[in-house]
This record gives sequence, C-alpha cells and structure tokens, in this order.
Amino acid sequence: MTDKTTNQADNSGNEPEQPFISHLIELRDRLLRVVIVVGLLFIPLFYFANDLYAWLSEPLLRYLPGGRMLAIDVITPIFTPLKLALVTAVFIGIPYILYQLWAFIAPGLYQHEKRLALPLLVSSIILFYAGMAFAYYVVFPLVFEFLTGFVPAGVEMATDIARYLDFVLKMFFAFGVAFEVPIATILLIAAGLTTPEKLAEKRPYIIVGAFVVGMLLTPPDVISQIMLALPMWLLFEAGIFFARILFKKRIDDLERETAEEERELSEEEMEAELDKAIEEEEQLNKKDPL
Repeated sequence: MTDKTTNQADNSGNEPEQPFISHLIELRDRLLRVVIVVGLLFIPLFYFANDLYAWLSEPLLRYLPGGRMLAIDVITPIFTPLKLALVTAVFIGIPYILYQLWAFIAPGLYQHEKRLALPLLVSSIILFYAGMAFAYYVVFPLVFEFLTGFVPAGVEMATDIARYLDFVLKMFFAFGVAFEVPIATILLIAAGLTTPEKLAEKRPYIIVGAFVVGMLLTPPDVISQIMLALPMWLLFEAGIFFARILFKKRIDDLERETAEEERELSEEEMEAELDKAIEEEEQLNKKDPL
C-alpha cells in the first residue's frame, strides 16, 4: 500500500514542486528574521529618535537663521523622527540583511563564484556606508553653505523637517549607490561582458554619464553634482585597476587568444591575396597566351 501511494505521488508530478516550496519557506523564514532584527534595532533607536534628527539636521542648522527648522503638518514632529529611526534601523541592519540574502543564494553558487561573491558583498557594504559618510561630512556642508548663500534679501530660509529628511535620504541613497561603481565594474568584467581595456576606451562616455547621473540625483546646484560625479569617475578608475589585478590571468589568456586569432586572420588574408593574384595571372594568360 505504501509503495503504491509513493508511486502515485511520483506519477502525479508533485515531487518537483517540493524544492520550490522549500525555497519559499526558507525565503519566508529569512525575511521574518530580517523583520525581527530591524524591529529590535528600531526599539532603542525610537527612544533616541529626536537626538538622531538633531544630529542629522546639524549640517543645515548651522547655516539657517536662528538655527531652527519648521514642522508644517500636525503629526510631522512625531512621524518624522519615527521615520528616521526606522530608516536608521534598516541602514544599520544592512550587513545582516545582505547576509541573509547571501545565505539564501549561496547554495546555488559554484565554489569559485562563492570566493568572488563574498569579498564583493563585504566591499559593497563598506562602500555604501562610505558613500553615506562622504555625503554627510563632505557634501552636505558645502551644499547647504552654497544654497543658503543665495537667499534673496528680505527672505528668511526655513526648511520643513519632513522635506529635509526626504532630501537627506535621497542624497544618502544616491551617494551610497554611486560608491558601488567599482563593484559593478568588477562584476561586468568577471561576467565576461567586457574587459578593462574596453572600459578604459569608453572613459569619455563614463565621465559624461557620471555628470548626467549627478544632475539627475542631486539638487540643481553645481557643487553637489560635481561632488557626486567626481567620486563616480574615480571609483570607476579604481574598479578597472582592481579588476586588472583580480583577473590578470584571464585577461592575459584573452589577449593571447585575440593575438592568435588576429595572426591567423592575417595569414588567411595573405593566402587569400596570393590566391587572388594567381587567379588574375591565370586569367591574363588565358586571354593572351603569347
């Protein structure tokens, strides 16, 4: 009876669905762990939410008249620090979130892919935090000093706390993602989609693209656009540099194969030219046998 039931289960096609269901269960469990960790981080951060916002707004407050901001909506004084505490919990939990992502996809990777992916994962976390720190400590003071310097006479600049938070989060995300350029460069080369030499040849287009991205992701002022575009360009160069070190053997093999192909093509072209000359001479001899 048991064998018959097992055979029916095998014939019904339910067996292939089990791995997919187990993957969904594992994904649910890992998402639940992420939610729990973010919630645990949020609890103490909520207690210091106002202090967090005071620290976040310091680069702007030092240039505002009277050092004060506005809260336009009724619930803004409560909701805005709450939102900041939640976003901060997510930012702090990024290493754990990415670890859960890594643990979910790692069983499906080959060993050489794991050796490459793990350092890139750690580097991407560090670079994302570095981009946020660069935005807060370098970009914000320059941008806010520049912007407040253009306030017309008789106008008092007063910023809503909710809009300021949205602006800061957008800048953090923009600079955090921009600092991932070396990782993207290395992944493109690792996937075999391009080579360091080909990327180096496209340097002028990369520089123009970096300034276009800076224009789209930052406020309409020259300083913030340049402060985003220049690091993207320099990090692109860093990505090419490290890719040449990491994939030196692959690049040398590719260059050797390319050189051999070019040499074979040149030999084939010479043989084709020689055959063509012989055919022309034979045709001339047929027309004028004397």
